Amino acid sequence: MLPSPRPERRILEGRYLRLEPLTRAHAADLYASLPPTEAPALYRYLPDLPPAAVDELVDWAASSASSSDPLFFACVERVTGRAVGRQSLLRITPEHGVIEIGHILWGGAMARSRLATEALWLMARYVFDELGYRRFEWKCNALNAPSRRAALRFGFQFEGVFRQHLWVKGENRDTAWYAIIDADWPLLRVGYERWLAPANFDAAGRQRQTLGECLTASTPAL
Repeated sequence: MLPSPRPERRILEGRYLRLEPLTRAHAADLYASLPPTEAPALYRYLPDLPPAAVDELVDWAASSASSSDPLFFACVERVTGRAVGRQSLLRITPEHGVIEIGHILWGGAMARSRLATEALWLMARYVFDELGYRRFEWKCNALNAPSRRAALRFGFQFEGVFRQHLWVKGENRDTAWYAIIDADWPLLRVGYERWLAPANFDAAGRQRQTLGECLTASTPAL
């Protein structure tokens, strides 16, 4: 097996959202997408701290934009053209075909809409269909119940907890591991495409089928 290519700084286009390589120009939108009352909870399990002012986020974005691992993307809503979240590819291991999604911070509106699902799908499609990776990982603090629920909702399989895995922000972190492998992806991709199709949403944007129903429908019965 040849090494998989490293991901590039390129735009990944979706129907509702696109992923753009992060730049400092996204910082003001990202800051505005995080209501002050929500920021502490959203940053609770991230390695960075909530910015006290937009200038702090500009500095963070300028520094992060120069990184190749993690490789950061801004989540840009197509309708408004505004960045409403961020995510990255990290722990990129081309020789083994393993890559992780992380540093996820989806603003309030994004986290409660189809934008978050499409952002995950765009990255998974890029990883498996274009770059040919074998394994796509999701890891989070074992105490982070919303992240653990999200991993399962998106079709990742739980693989266990690494106890005392990291020391983050002055605290121990036990890490819950989840993954999708290349053998899982073809059926998951069909389920994602079924859920994201415009026909799955009514005029008010309400889903007709849940993602779980769509993923289950794409999996053959045993």
